[in-house]
Amino acid sequence: MAEPKTKYDRQLRIWGELGQSALENASICLLNCGPTGSEALKNLVLGGIGSITIVDGSKVEIGDLGNNFMVDAKSVGQSKAKTVCGFLQEINDAVKANFVEENPDTLISTDPSFFSQFTLVIATQLVEDSMVKLDRICREANVMLVLARSYGLTGFVRICVKEHTAIESKPDHSLDDLRLNNPWPELKRYVESIDLNVEEPAAHKHIPYVVILVKVAEEWAQTHSSNLPSTREEKNEFKDLVKSKMASTDEDNYKEAIVAAFKVFAPRGISQEIQDIIHDSCAEVGSNSSDFWVMVAALKEFISNEGGGEPPLEGSMPDMISSTEHYINLQKIYHSKAEADFLSMEQRVKSILVKVGQDPSSIPKSTIKSFCKNARKLKVCRYQTIEDEFRNPVATELHKYLADEDYSSAIGFYILLRAVDRFAATYKKFPGQFDGSTDDDASQLKTIALSLLSEMGCDGYVLKEELYSEMCRFGAAEIHVVAAFIGGVASQEVIKLITKQFVPMLGTFIFNGIDHKSQSLKL
Repeated sequence: MAEPKTKYDRQLRIWGELGQSALENASICLLNCGPTGSEALKNLVLGGIGSITIVDGSKVEIGDLGNNFMVDAKSVGQSKAKTVCGFLQEINDAVKANFVEENPDTLISTDPSFFSQFTLVIATQLVEDSMVKLDRICREANVMLVLARSYGLTGFVRICVKEHTAIESKPDHSLDDLRLNNPWPELKRYVESIDLNVEEPAAHKHIPYVVILVKVAEEWAQTHSSNLPSTREEKNEFKDLVKSKMASTDEDNYKEAIVAAFKVFAPRGISQEIQDIIHDSCAEVGSNSSDFWVMVAALKEFISNEGGGEPPLEGSMPDMISSTEHYINLQKIYHSKAEADFLSMEQRVKSILVKVGQDPSSIPKSTIKSFCKNARKLKVCRYQTIEDEFRNPVATELHKYLADEDYSSAIGFYILLRAVDRFAATYKKFPGQFDGSTDDDASQLKTIALSLLSEMGCDGYVLKEELYSEMCRFGAAEIHVVAAFIGGVASQEVIKLITKQFVPMLGTFIFNGIDHKSQSLKL
């Protein structure tokens, strides 16, 4: 077997050794191993998940051969859970694989404690009643849950957890933490030691933009009541001031400074999102508080004291035009400040842990260091229960989606995916599931959908007529290409939840294969 670092080399570059370790220690339960569930689990097995348990009481049928690549003709009539489990074990023998031959709906009703042994449950192709029950069970057991369903050319993915906290949220875009608009004493002293009017051309061309911008910002503040540029006119004037310091037109370091001038204009201190986190009720920690909230409590203290309104410094520097000497000196200053901030945070974390009766060494240094490095990018996601969403959706949002042409298909499929379950409960089949005319099914489905809309407080709204016939045409089939897409989205969200990296989706993700659209509904 290949060494883990070689085997998982590419993904280690994305979520690192800590993320990979979290995956390898995770235990996943899959409910229903049709194409949607099998595709989701395949992605996780290839990624090196620790162990999997498949729950499915059905047998492999001829029809499964056309949409599930993890069964073959020889397995017809055999346990689907056992067959898929064996296939997944073959593609990564480092993963522990188990299966339970039982109907997931039955297991949810008769043995709710079964789910408490897992890190996360992926529930596919469940009807509404089972989703509500399972969400309740998993929340009580503090087990993460991801719901996924493909239905013809549509499908959805929904995360169900009480709360998810992410330290390494890894936003697509973030501002370098250089503190050009609020330099600390050591950086100020170093900047003051450098003369922008140095006569040597080579030296002038290799002054890093950090130095240039801090100096020009100080000069600007002296003539503007200690304020930095805020209006468009002022920002343009500031850039002109930077440009005026150039000794010749070929000084790329000054051009770089002009481009990076926006880093001076950024607001000082912390964002509103971080303010909300440090003032969250969970930041008032106790003996049962998670590591994340203990560190948030320490962050709140740090910002009010040593930080002077700022979070711990990240300590990294981007590439820039500079002499080697200047760059190395700046690196040392940034690293030194980041290390000092980390040590202050570490002491505050230990002090808080002692205060709440926990082991002061229970949070590893590496975790505190990662928290400090990402303190400006923390994320807290909370999800309402499926039951609350179904019974008490946010009326304003629901009306907005129903009235918005761009969302009309997404909200239509969302409602119809619930309506088909009511149809099945009444008529013992899904709309269009058996041969024959679908006209009656479409009419009955429409009646159920309108009743559902009325329950949700949306009397007077209608869905697109063609959606009813499409749902009947689907006949509850799992089409492999849609199942693979929905399974892929579900596995991506599972990785986010387990590694606690990146930001998992909020709301219900709806895929519309007819119009090639993916949209998230926050209800």
